[in-house]
Amino acid sequence: MGFWKNLFGGSETSSEPNKASTEAYTFDGAKEKVGGNFRIYFTTDREIDLYDLEELCDAVGWSRRPLRKVRKAIQHSFLVVSVWAVRGKRRRLIGFSRATSDHAFNATIWDVVVHPDYQGKGLGKALMNYTIKKLRKDDISNITLFADPQVVDFYRLLGFMPDPEGIKGMFWYPN
Repeated sequence: MGFWKNLFGGSETSSEPNKASTEAYTFDGAKEKVGGNFRIYFTTDREIDLYDLEELCDAVGWSRRPLRKVRKAIQHSFLVVSVWAVRGKRRRLIGFSRATSDHAFNATIWDVVVHPDYQGKGLGKALMNYTIKKLRKDDISNITLFADPQVVDFYRLLGFMPDPEGIKGMFWYPN
């Protein structure tokens, strides 16, 4: 429990860019959990190098999307969270999520990704918990997401469930 308490009880730091939107967390036993001698930062700064994000998405095998559309999606998102591994002055994007919202009741989480080198070490759970914490801080009470079949169990462990009243969502795709 100390790991998560430390993770979500971190303080802001002035040694990283954009102090107002960057929160630094030092993982207890970081060397054992993720290896190396570095710090992990969660930030809501939207100024993300799209090539860094594309590299992260490539690493997990996602299809490439036009960068102009990715930029627009980020600009129009209610919340954007990125996770960085920082060693000295070098930063590496290792995680990302974003959410759209009606700014009152509902939000949908999109594009949750953690670099394969950091998967299975608690960073995906930390990213989701951080994203949910930020949405709840803005009084969003209904949080949804879409998940590929291979990650449904991961989200179930975080408290997400299929719609208990049956499928309410429907999709329309162009032919």
